[in-house]
Amino acid sequence: MTESPLLSEFLREYPLYFYLFVGALGLIVGSFLNVVILRLPEMMQREWRSDCHALLDLEDSGAVADEKLSLSFPGSHCPHCQHAIKPWENIPVISFLALRGRCSSCATAISWRYPAVELATAVASLTVAFHIGVELSLIAYLLLTWTLIALAVIDIDTQLLPDDLTLPLLWAGLLFNVFLGPVSPVDAILGAAGGYLLLWSIYWLFKLATGKEGMGYGDFKLLAALGAWLGWQSLPIIILLSSAVGAVLGILIIAAQGKDRSQPLPFGPYLATAGWISLLWGSALSTLFLDGGP
Repeated sequence: MTESPLLSEFLREYPLYFYLFVGALGLIVGSFLNVVILRLPEMMQREWRSDCHALLDLEDSGAVADEKLSLSFPGSHCPHCQHAIKPWENIPVISFLALRGRCSSCATAISWRYPAVELATAVASLTVAFHIGVELSLIAYLLLTWTLIALAVIDIDTQLLPDDLTLPLLWAGLLFNVFLGPVSPVDAILGAAGGYLLLWSIYWLFKLATGKEGMGYGDFKLLAALGAWLGWQSLPIIILLSSAVGAVLGILIIAAQGKDRSQPLPFGPYLATAGWISLLWGSALSTLFLDGGP
C-alpha cells in the first residue's frame, strides 16, 4: 500500500495480522450488509409508494408513511418483540452462537442467514486478500466484492437489483480503472457499454420471440458494472459462467421445490458470482475455456 510503506511492509512481513484484520473486517461488513439487504428494498418500496401517491395527489395512509427508515435508523431490533439489540448481542457470528440462534427477549428464532452472510463476506474477503495481497487496489476489490454480495442476496429475496448499488458500482469501476486499475480506461468503457448492450439485446430478442421478459434492466446494469471493473475481455467468460451455473441451479431449484418452470428466477446472483470468479481467476479460465487450454 503506497500511502503507508511502513504499514505495508509490516503486513507483508507478518501476513497473519493482515489476514486476521481482513477476516474481522469481513465479518463486520457482513453484519452491515445484512442491514442493507433487509432495509434497502423496503426503502425503495416506500419511495415508490410515496412517489405514486404524490403523482396521483393522494394521501399516504397508514403508519408506514410516518415511520422513518434508513440504513442507520431505527437501530437493530427484534422484528417480533421490538427488543433493541444490545452491542454485545450484535457481534458477528459469535452473538448468534452465544444466543443459540434466538432473541434474548422473546426467544424467537433468528434466521441462520445472518451469520451465513457474515461468514460468506469474511471468506470472500479473505480470498480476495490472499489473491491480491497487500496492495492499495485491495480496498477497491473488497468494495466490489461486498457490493456483489449485497446485490446477489437482494435479488434472491426480491428479484430487484437496486440502482442505488449498481450505478455507483459502475461509476466506481470506471474511475478505478482511470486512476489505479489494471484495465485501460478504453477497455473499461467498452466493457460497461458492451455489458449493458449485450444483455439488452438478449432481452429484446427473447421478448420478440416469446412475448415474455427474460430478465430485468438491473441485470443489464450489473453486467455493465462488471464490464467497467474487469474490461470488455471479461464479458464472454462472465456470460458463460453465469449461464452455465444459472441453468444447473435453476433446474435443481425447480426439481427440489416444485416451482413452475415459467416462474422467473433471479439472474443477478449468477452474474455476481461469475463476475467475482472472473475477477480472481478470469485469465486462467479464459485460457482454459476460450483458448482451448494452457
